[in-house]
Amino acid sequence: MDKMEALFPRTNVGGVSLSRMIIGTNWILGYSHTSLAADNLIRHKNSSPQVIADMLEVFLEAGVDTIMGPFVDNPHLVEAVRLAEDRTGKGMIIIDTPIINVDDNAEARKEAERVIANSGKLGATLCLPHHTSVEQLVNKNKKTIERLPDYLKMIRDHGMIPGLSCHMPELVIYSDLNEYDVETYIQIYNCIGFLMQVEIEYIHKVIWNAKKPVITIKPMAAGRVSPFVGLTFVWHTIRPCDMVTVGCLTPDEAAEDIEISLAALQGRPPELKGRSSPKKTEIMRD
Repeated sequence: MDKMEALFPRTNVGGVSLSRMIIGTNWILGYSHTSLAADNLIRHKNSSPQVIADMLEVFLEAGVDTIMGPFVDNPHLVEAVRLAEDRTGKGMIIIDTPIINVDDNAEARKEAERVIANSGKLGATLCLPHHTSVEQLVNKNKKTIERLPDYLKMIRDHGMIPGLSCHMPELVIYSDLNEYDVETYIQIYNCIGFLMQVEIEYIHKVIWNAKKPVITIKPMAAGRVSPFVGLTFVWHTIRPCDMVTVGCLTPDEAAEDIEISLAALQGRPPELKGRSSPKKTEIMRD
C-alpha cells in the first residue's frame, strides 16, 4: 500500500505530540468483548513479546507511535514495546490505564500512589486511571468526581500527564465543568452504539463540546462492524484534535486499518484487496 508511506496525522495532548491513531491492546491482551474462546484465541496468538512486536512495527513504520492499555500488570506488553522500538529505532509513547484503589482511607491512597508510581517507572507518558476506578468517584447530584484531584496530583508528581479513562460521558462533562487537571479523556464511540451508555448523537455532542482532545475507543464495536464501516464513521465525525484507538490481532490487520484510516482522512477510497469468497461476482473482483 503506497499510501501508507505517508506518516499518520498527529495531535497535541498536554504539550506532547501523539499520533491520532492509538494502538489499542484489548486484541493483544485477550479482552475480546465476544467470548472466552475469542479471549483465548487472542492470548494464544499474541502470547510472546516477539509476535506482538511484529504488529507494533507496522504501526511504527506508518507513524503510529502511541499505544494505550493496562501496562503495569502486563510486563510482556512492555517488553514488546521495547522490542519494537529496538527493531525500528523509533520510540513509542505509552498511555497507561492502571486500576487503582480509590477507597477513602490512607492505606488505599498509598496503594494507589504505588500503582501510579509504577506507571512512571515503566515509561508511561500519560496516565489515565481505569474507568472502573474513577467511575466509583462520580457524584451525579453534585456534578463532581470526588477526590479526583488527589490522584491527578499523584500522576503529575510522578512525571506523567493526567487524563481519565471513562466510559461514562459524565466524566468528560464534570471534568471540564470543575476544571480538573485532565488533559484528555476516553470515550466509547462507534456507529452502532456498542457499550455506549447513551445515544450516539449525544456522545458526538460530548466529544465536540469537550475542552480537551478526546480518545475514542471501540470504533469497530469489538468486531461487530467491519473496519471500513467503523473507522470511516468515526474519523468523519470527530474533531481534528481527537484520536481513534484501534485494536488488531495481526500485522496484516494493522496495515489494513492504517490504510482505511488514511483514506478516510484524505478523502479517497482505501486501496485494499477484496476479501476471500468461494465465488465472487464480477463487481467484487479485484
